[in-house]
Amino acid sequence: MSPETESAGYRLLSLAVTGSTNDDALAAARSGDPGQLWVVAAEQRAGRGRHGRQWSSPPGNLYASLLLIEPCEVAIAPQLGFVAGLALHEAVEAVTGLGAPRLSLKWPNDLLLDGAKISGLLLEGHRTERGSLAIIIGFGVNVAFAPTGTPYPATTLQAVRPGLTREDVFLALSTAFGRTFAAWRASMRMNSTDPFGPIRRLWLERAAGVGSEVTLRLPSGEKKGIFEGLDRFGRLQLKGPAGGEVIDAGDLYFPNFSTI
Repeated sequence: MSPETESAGYRLLSLAVTGSTNDDALAAARSGDPGQLWVVAAEQRAGRGRHGRQWSSPPGNLYASLLLIEPCEVAIAPQLGFVAGLALHEAVEAVTGLGAPRLSLKWPNDLLLDGAKISGLLLEGHRTERGSLAIIIGFGVNVAFAPTGTPYPATTLQAVRPGLTREDVFLALSTAFGRTFAAWRASMRMNSTDPFGPIRRLWLERAAGVGSEVTLRLPSGEKKGIFEGLDRFGRLQLKGPAGGEVIDAGDLYFPNFSTI
């Protein structure tokens, strides 16, 4: 990690092989770790994504989880997914030199390069035995290898920047997250009416599909409409045939990239 990141209180646990870095971060929380702990592994044997989906974790990619203890109130914890997404976008832009629109954020938690997935986030919240709120943010970044047989295309960072390493990406990510998280915390102190506003604006500037027709796959079925933006809680604003509504969570698909 950079001196800037270390001086802000972040620490690093680096592992060769593990089951899941998110599980390692949770174990640290339950053992009384004070947080700001990065857990990074060269390989995961039991990596997972959203909804418990298996996350392919071969050596060469970045697998990292960040443990935060009591970072905010429970009600606004989902905003940390957008803070993390912004940091990831900034980090990948720094190491590749590519920015929007080629590099874009896909609601709620993916990063796309030329329309193909290069990274996903997994945000988990737990109460420790001491009653503290533990937030764990898991990052999986396709640096050298991309999974095959997925329901949408995936690519790697080495496809555009040969020679890039997971260490390069983690250095940029840990630095960017420290800055973005600090800015979000400062916004909460200074802007009590809409502390999410600055993060929401920056996220939407880098988002894929805003203003376009999209399909959302939900447990209750599919919804179609225009992706209008995010509300003050990070929920997707969808304008459909029956009017506007907000969506808390779901899988987002674009008609022009039907497999994304």
